[in-house]
Amino acid sequence: MLSEAKLESKTEQLSIINQFSSSLLQITHLDELFEYVTSQVVSKLGFVDCVIYLSDPAGQFLDVVASMGVAHKDISHQVSQQKIPIAAGITGHVARTKQPFISGNVALEPMYIADARPALSELCVPLVYENTLLGVIDCEHPEADYFTQAHLQILSTVAHLLSAKIHQVRTLDHLKATVEQLHQAQQLETCLLKIANITYQSRNLEAFYDELYSIICSQLPAENCFIGLYDTQQDVLEIDYLIEAGVKCSAHQKVSKEQIKHTASYYIIKQQQPLLCDHQQFLTHIKKQNFKMVGRSPRSWLGVPFVVNDQYQGVVVLQSYDNDRAFSQHHKAILTYISRQLSMAIDRRLARQALEHRALHDDLTGLANRYLMLERIKHAILSLGRSQPERQHCLLYLDLDRFKSINDALGHDVGDHFLVAIVGLIKASIRKTDTFARLGGDEFAIFMENISDKQQVEQALVRITGAIAKPIQIDGHLLQASSSIGVAFTSSDSDNAITLLQQADAAMYEAKSAGRSQIRYFNNEMRKKLKQQADIENDLQNGIKNGEFELYYQPIFSLTQPRVVSFESLVRWHHPKNGLVTPDDFIPIAEQTGQIIELDLHLLELAAKQIAQWQDAGAGNICLTVNVSSRHFASLEFVDQIASLYRNYGLSQGALSLEITESGLIENLNLATKVINGLSPYGVKLYLDDFGTGYSALGYLHQLPIHVLKIDKSFISQLTDEENPLVDAILSLAKSLDLEVVAEGIETSQQFQLLSTKACQYGQGFLVSRPLKAAQAMAFLQTEQIKLATAPTLA
Repeated sequence: MLSEAKLESKTEQLSIINQFSSSLLQITHLDELFEYVTSQVVSKLGFVDCVIYLSDPAGQFLDVVASMGVAHKDISHQVSQQKIPIAAGITGHVARTKQPFISGNVALEPMYIADARPALSELCVPLVYENTLLGVIDCEHPEADYFTQAHLQILSTVAHLLSAKIHQVRTLDHLKATVEQLHQAQQLETCLLKIANITYQSRNLEAFYDELYSIICSQLPAENCFIGLYDTQQDVLEIDYLIEAGVKCSAHQKVSKEQIKHTASYYIIKQQQPLLCDHQQFLTHIKKQNFKMVGRSPRSWLGVPFVVNDQYQGVVVLQSYDNDRAFSQHHKAILTYISRQLSMAIDRRLARQALEHRALHDDLTGLANRYLMLERIKHAILSLGRSQPERQHCLLYLDLDRFKSINDALGHDVGDHFLVAIVGLIKASIRKTDTFARLGGDEFAIFMENISDKQQVEQALVRITGAIAKPIQIDGHLLQASSSIGVAFTSSDSDNAITLLQQADAAMYEAKSAGRSQIRYFNNEMRKKLKQQADIENDLQNGIKNGEFELYYQPIFSLTQPRVVSFESLVRWHHPKNGLVTPDDFIPIAEQTGQIIELDLHLLELAAKQIAQWQDAGAGNICLTVNVSSRHFASLEFVDQIASLYRNYGLSQGALSLEITESGLIENLNLATKVINGLSPYGVKLYLDDFGTGYSALGYLHQLPIHVLKIDKSFISQLTDEENPLVDAILSLAKSLDLEVVAEGIETSQQFQLLSTKACQYGQGFLVSRPLKAAQAMAFLQTEQIKLATAPTLA
């Protein structure tokens, strides 16, 4: 059982959540899932009971699905309230509000409903997935004021994990049920199996209809047939397939509700029941005003409705005008089966269309994505060779200023709503023929085709900047939008879509560097920079092959006693033409192109090889850290690559560790955690570099097994004779999370002295040493030059 002190520990909470998360991945049945969660809540958190309620489909009641408690004499723990109205009790209140509830004395709570074993304290959290109530987790305790905010925080996290798992299992069960239904359909008689086969084999829906109609004709009189699809949101019926007197007619006609609301087809769509009528029965329905006569009166009429999805319903109708060709109940059964196949075929078509749309559009804004925009640019460029008179196209590249600050300060929901609102404003200010695309994050592009002169673009820019100039209300926050915009033109059919995008991007970065709300047009100076970047991209590969990269080593030292504890490895590129190239000039390009993966692995091997050489020279256990891209933490293969270096070079445990920067966003934190944990047998530590320069690192501290914080030098440079509260706050945070700290950029003895009196274990900076070549670093270590460098400070 956890003590209160342990529960207050963020590290312990993270350990519990990690255990829950990894265990939930293995469970695939809801009953087992609920039993596991209740038992773990009781055993791990020290609660005397835990009950999980699920909401019924109608959202009227909460039903107990699992309970676990510490029983005094009984073997099992039972809950007397097995079904609770959602309008009653504390559990009902949590379910209705979707907000957690905590009370130290439920006797004072008028909502409280006493159970078989009354309690004094109660903690209840909702189970919610994508704003949909699934149920609640309820825990009670006989002691007053038992539950703490720490309990609330960890139980809320457990509820979040459980909600996602419930949704996943239910979705999987639904998929299994669907597969089972399809399997049963394939067992029907031979004739009907043909229909099932064409459902999956037809190239497109039109071909499916043709083959289906051929099968229908072999079994039913079907000289007059139509298949319609009704859009319940727009109240429009589209006639997808039409046969009249045995002749295929032009289909895909759209008919409004006003035009069809008095027809027999609309009647059965609304009734969702098949209808078989002879001539007299058809007239009886008309007399009852179920529908009206439209066109000729049929001698026999058969219609079957079907449901495709929440938006679309369908109908297949056969009509006979021949007294000798009437429909029977057998025909009705066949057509009912056919309607199911129709439903699946159409659903697949709509699903495919939705997938195609999602593949080409941004989920959040509905705008075109990068691929679709580039395709349209390619086609537009090709058209330039055929255009008379001469014309040109223009690409605007927009980056929303300070969007990251909004996201970090107010949360992603507010950020998403802000983006959607801005997109709406911009969309209303551009031409309908323009392609508006979201390229990712807060970056957008507008492709303007057939521009006659630059003035058209300038007018569009005025409209765009004007549209977002006024502050807008988003979720109770008054937010101001502005954008840095780059502009590039294309006027030749020999131009390239990617090049145009790069040019507009380059112009945008020039605008951004000039301040907020700036606009820049691509020019020759920018063209030179792009050429330089392209050259670096090409030269990087050769640089790795030719051994042009060298590691320098800067000591990381103890602040309490003069000794080197490790070195940070810093890369330098000896370019054959450009001389020494700094990391700032090639690392960002390597990140953009993906070459950073191969470059990092090359540098890691250089570091491992250097450690091995120093170990062979009798230098003892030397530790090196290497800066790596966050991309590595998206694949478990990285664990094998690091493990291979340890084995191949005989490295001692912990000899090679990793640094990531706060700006290097890790998207899949669960996978990253597995990668880091996979490296732990080798003693690999993870350093979080440049800490304090943004907000994202705070999330890393709670969700990743970070070992060491490196305080950014911008904070250390402010340490003179005065204290820096931000440094103290970071050190306090690190201490509470049991993390080691390295202060970067120590350049003065005053900074060294101030930091040595605080809870900062290690330092790094020019006061002790600049980055050194391998031989110089070894000499520095062997001659203990650090003692000389810090002697005045320690005196």
